[in-house]
Amino acid sequence: MTTKRRPQRSRLSRWGEFAIEMLIRACGISAVVFVFGIFFFVIREGWPFLVGDLNLGEFFGSTQWYPDSMSNKRYGALALIAGTVSVTGLAMLIAVPLGLGAAVYVSEFSHGRQKEALKVVIELLAAIPSVVWGFIGLVVLNPLIIDLFDVPVGLNVLNGALLLALMGVPIIVSIGEDALKAVPDSYREAAEAMGATRWQVTWRVLVPAARNGLLAAVLLGVGRAVGETMAVLMATGHAVNLPTSVFDSVRTMTATVAAELGEAARGSDHYCVLFVLGALLFAISFVVNLTADLAIRGVRRR
Repeated sequence: MTTKRRPQRSRLSRWGEFAIEMLIRACGISAVVFVFGIFFFVIREGWPFLVGDLNLGEFFGSTQWYPDSMSNKRYGALALIAGTVSVTGLAMLIAVPLGLGAAVYVSEFSHGRQKEALKVVIELLAAIPSVVWGFIGLVVLNPLIIDLFDVPVGLNVLNGALLLALMGVPIIVSIGEDALKAVPDSYREAAEAMGATRWQVTWRVLVPAARNGLLAAVLLGVGRAVGETMAVLMATGHAVNLPTSVFDSVRTMTATVAAELGEAARGSDHYCVLFVLGALLFAISFVVNLTADLAIRGVRRR
């Protein structure tokens, strides 16, 4: 009886492993298919404007964004691009030192319950919905910026950048900590054997050894900031203009798509140009994530 059941069980086991392997493979392939499907959909919806009325000089060089004008429609995205770059750039100036510093502290200087508590707090920051961050910018940071800096409006580049920085820090901390942990312990032991202090080990040994992983953490934080919608829609003032200071109200590309797509007639130039903005955002996110992936691969090879 026993000798007859073993072949049957082995066949069932092989079929089960084959089914699981096919399921995992299908999940992996489906992720790639979904990405290409999204890209195809965005390009398809914006294609009539891309091959028809798109003027690259006006689109990238003009600040005139009047898609609803009855007599003279203008689709200059320069102010939208500048708003996105200004908010994201200032956010990264705040988030990168804060996130990398927190990653170094959590990885190398904190221990026990303190380390676990910090990880929980960082994860809670990542779990807060973007619309809640938008409410914080609207209700808390808006009057605070007005009172501290004596400006007429608190919904500006600084407000949006502070929110994006707080939203990007958890990603930078998590990936940065993993990159520091990936450094072999022999590096630490060799440096300590030569009499280096813990700070010297961290600054002169661990950070240079994990630089590719830390770069990937920063780039993924940039990707998170570029693609954010609701927080910047509520916190930046939603004004189409080129910013000259951190206290100017701006409008980002993501906020423009979110605010105007529901009102644009399907198939109109306004509708198509919003998808062109979406394709531009898709390309930016793709480049950022590709760069981060190449940086992570560099860490693995080392």
